[in-house]
Amino acid sequence: MRKLTLVILCLVAGCTNDANHIGNPLMLPVRAIGNATSNAAYNQTRGQVEIFVKTNHPALIADIQRGGGSTLDQAFDIANVAPSVRATHTLRLQSDLALYNSNLDALVVALMVVSS
Repeated sequence: MRKLTLVILCLVAGCTNDANHIGNPLMLPVRAIGNATSNAAYNQTRGQVEIFVKTNHPALIADIQRGGGSTLDQAFDIANVAPSVRATHTLRLQSDLALYNSNLDALVVALMVVSS
């Protein structure tokens, strides 16, 4: 009887709306499904960006050097980068151009880091 009372007390204590690191334990399965869906969408987008970067790398580097262009705009569109941050992010890409010229994965990450 004491064990059942302790289990019920722990479950009720975990169901509060107060701040904690786990949240409501009854919502964990729902969060797991939502997280899996979100991860699948992110992985699909990242895969598309990776293919685009690998097939258009020289044109992307040229667009980054120029400060913009149609190939870079296509990469931003595929990565779902908001138009409001594209100019600022292009400047950041220009500052690390040597890295992106030699490391395609770094360019993929740089594009995905500002995706929405």
